[in-house]
Amino acid sequence: MSSLGIAVTVCLAAAGALMAFVGVKSQRPVLDAGQYLRDLDEDSGIIDEYDRKLAEPFAVRLMHPLGQVFGSVAKLTPRNYVESVHKKLLHAGMANSVRAEELVVGQVALTALLTLGGLLWAVLGSASPRSTLLVVLLMPTIGVLVPSAWLTRKVDERQSAILKDLPDTLDLLAISVEAGMGFEGALDIVCQHFSSPIAEEFHRTLREMELGLPRRDAFQNLKRRTEVPELSNFVLALMQADALGIPIGRVLRTQGAELRAKRRQWAREKAAKLPVKMLIPLTLFIFPAIMIIVLGPAASGFVNVLK
Repeated sequence: MSSLGIAVTVCLAAAGALMAFVGVKSQRPVLDAGQYLRDLDEDSGIIDEYDRKLAEPFAVRLMHPLGQVFGSVAKLTPRNYVESVHKKLLHAGMANSVRAEELVVGQVALTALLTLGGLLWAVLGSASPRSTLLVVLLMPTIGVLVPSAWLTRKVDERQSAILKDLPDTLDLLAISVEAGMGFEGALDIVCQHFSSPIAEEFHRTLREMELGLPRRDAFQNLKRRTEVPELSNFVLALMQADALGIPIGRVLRTQGAELRAKRRQWAREKAAKLPVKMLIPLTLFIFPAIMIIVLGPAASGFVNVLK
């Protein structure tokens, strides 16, 4: 077996041992059949909780036991970094499923595993010193940057989805309010007819107001959880209308028209950027193939003439 195969085998064995150890440490005590049936009769929400756990991505389900087993690692991480990770998780809508400490532990575990693989490559490999140094430096960097890049992508996707659905949501709010429904009832209508991140955030805001939180504080929490400038401007306009006694329906209609115009401008901007982005695949993949197809026979004939 080559040195590269040995390094890959050792890394896979280490990853398997780590996952097995985490599974053993985090498994629940086994109950007998009678006790299990009694628990099902007493609480029917166990099945829902089980289905919810299975619906989570594999990486998220792996982070929970990792955070429980290696929780002391997160204590050594700077507090500012943990808070920034928690803020990103909040903006990505994952704060209830993944804790910042668990993500940090997963990042450390991935970095350690890739560093081990890079060291094994350096010790067992037969590559040049330059390639060995590049692999040793690149593997830990990948372990550090990949979880951060994944979380940043989740934040961007959620914020883009909120920005895309916000004008339609405000239109439905305006129609409901102008039809004589209260603002809280209009929010409930939006939550029933939309299945998107903005509907989830409005549902949470509505639940906070039903539990006694003032409307201003509930919408300030909404703005803090999303960090979308357009939604923040809507919250500010809504709070000003509530303070000055301006009809909320008029504010919702104005905000909806303004956001539709911004969404149209955003779509035109994305369309204008497409030709520039298409130059890279055209230059690297399509143009060389076309040149080979067009000039290949001519080049072959020219070579035959020279012979």
